[in-house]
Amino acid sequence: MESSFINASLPDVADRMLFAVPKKGRLYDQCLNLLNHIGIEFHRKPRHDIALVSNMPIALVFLPAADIATYVAKGNIDLGITGLDIICESQTTDDVAELTRLGFGKCKLQVQTPAINQSVTSARDLVGQRIVTSFVNLTRQRFAELEGVSIDRMKTQVRFVSGSVEAACGLGLADGIVDLVESGDTMRAAGLHAIDTILNTESVLITNRHQRFPKLVETIKQRVEGVLMARRYVLCQYNIKRESLERACVVASGRQAPTVTSLEAEDWVAVSVMIEKKELADKMDQLKEIGAIDILVLQIANART
Repeated sequence: MESSFINASLPDVADRMLFAVPKKGRLYDQCLNLLNHIGIEFHRKPRHDIALVSNMPIALVFLPAADIATYVAKGNIDLGITGLDIICESQTTDDVAELTRLGFGKCKLQVQTPAINQSVTSARDLVGQRIVTSFVNLTRQRFAELEGVSIDRMKTQVRFVSGSVEAACGLGLADGIVDLVESGDTMRAAGLHAIDTILNTESVLITNRHQRFPKLVETIKQRVEGVLMARRYVLCQYNIKRESLERACVVASGRQAPTVTSLEAEDWVAVSVMIEKKELADKMDQLKEIGAIDILVLQIANART
């Protein structure tokens, strides 16, 4: 697809970076939340898939998540958010640059079979049988690997369907399926269970390898990384005797090092340190045990790495 086709169909975007985000689906709301937190201001009109950013030279392009990697790879779109599974399935891994993983939209691309069929315990047991999926390329790669042959010589039959993949086995269309699994509720409701994981996926921020706006791309990358860091860490502040400071720094060393400030009270210091949220409760307990007092935890709204 030529860039002139894209430019002709958009509003006045000649001097704007094109940033693609999913127009709907499981990633849409989380993408909008991220855009808000990195300071991108825009208004999307109803039934419009283009929105001009009011405070930056950016045009947001709302596309199906399955198409974003291809648009970025072809150079029509400068920046995009999509799933790692989409990048691999569209075979654009070599044509796009992954800037950062976003930590949402996490799921697994798994081989599944009817749970009642206890004779099938691994993907190898499905070699030569019928597989239905919307991830044809990844599925063929996996089963060709299991067969030890090239894709054009594999015996396993891989058939594409665009939706309701989980119904294929029950309707007699397949012996197994390959589909995304997040919570597993849909899989279990269809009487299926997973026997192999092809890919662990999540949302990623990508750019093409021939950037028109490298400085702006770097700005967006830094903002995104700052938001992700703020979501991951809290700022912990406490007072402690200087003689116990070294032990406290071992317990909570921070991303680089704690900030230590002398207090008016002799032999006491105030410490500020970033701690991962998932470790916070344990770290606070350990700091208390070695003599820390006045332990406070502050949320980080935003940051820069």
